[in-house]
Amino acid sequence: MTPPGGPLGGLRILDLTRLLPGPYATLVLADLGADVVKVEEPEAGDYCRALPPLVGDGSALFHLLNRNKRSIALDLKKAEGREVLFKLLERFDVVVESFRPGVMDRLGVGYDALRHRQPRVILCSISGYGQDGPYRLRAGHDVDYQALGGLLATTAAAPSAQIADIGGGAWPAALGLLAAAYEREHTGQGRRIDISMTEGVLAFLAPEMGRWAAGAKERAVLGGTFPCYRLYRAADGRRVALGALEPKFWAAFCEAIGRPEWIAKQWDEGAFVDEVEALFATRPSKAWLDLLAVADCCCEPVLEQDELFEHPLHVERGAFFKVSGLGAEVRHVRTPVRLDGHEIPRGPPPRLGQHTAAVLAEGGFDAQEIQELERRGAIRCPTRT
Repeated sequence: MTPPGGPLGGLRILDLTRLLPGPYATLVLADLGADVVKVEEPEAGDYCRALPPLVGDGSALFHLLNRNKRSIALDLKKAEGREVLFKLLERFDVVVESFRPGVMDRLGVGYDALRHRQPRVILCSISGYGQDGPYRLRAGHDVDYQALGGLLATTAAAPSAQIADIGGGAWPAALGLLAAAYEREHTGQGRRIDISMTEGVLAFLAPEMGRWAAGAKERAVLGGTFPCYRLYRAADGRRVALGALEPKFWAAFCEAIGRPEWIAKQWDEGAFVDEVEALFATRPSKAWLDLLAVADCCCEPVLEQDELFEHPLHVERGAFFKVSGLGAEVRHVRTPVRLDGHEIPRGPPPRLGQHTAAVLAEGGFDAQEIQELERRGAIRCPTRT
């Protein structure tokens, strides 16, 4: 039986993360029905709120990462603020954070302190290089994690997508958190989860490591070196992606273009690749796509940003929808976890501290206590919602 609110109804999360990897992990969980409460610094909140470009009263990125969440403004540098966090653990017993290792301990809310107050607590920590090891305190960004994870060595340039943040951080964090929550249902005990985005990047190379273990020395098949798996520019300047990796698809491609003699050249490089490129340059992209769609040999257009929203695949699958909030209506992309019978809710992203009073009341604080905490500067309860 599906819990009220969705598959993860009843899972309550205090989200101390900022910017991208942590908020995307909790977005996935919120879309599946978890009650995610952003714990934000009272003055500015999540840095992401101010990142350009702005839409309405907030950042476009903040819009997309924080739908279906609530926000409380809580100062963890104050003793009263820390006590609020500890008391909320009675109801919200999952915590996600993405500070540098050691920051939670210095604030007095590290795993040992949390577990002392709530033995069932699950703490998921997302960092660049992990909670221990020689790089634990080292600064880094997505491109650095990709570099040390070996992924950049397989590409010609740094990808524009933040692969380490989302693929190496957010998704492992969401999976690890769900695994710990499932275990807790059987044991009653919480757990610490250590997510290293660099190690998350390493996971992308698992197939290559299999080849290395077998003694392979040649370059990666998927790096664009070989003619069967690369991008080609057509006569109209548009690019198409050919993914004819298996021999049957490469053979279908060669037959479709009238070059059966190319079938034996699937793994040739250099001059032969130039020959294939020259062929693609003789026709516009639509002509190639129409021809190769019939051959069913794994060839698709490289969509530009403004084409994504109208592409029939994405339209038919409902990949995008609009959410109103923070003074604007913004197009969102759905998280790619589809469960039969569950529709992603479309709650607006929260204003800073919008739900402070309500969440504290749920946690057992009365009106007088909330008022005193606000007077002391431990929380912020904005009147504008």
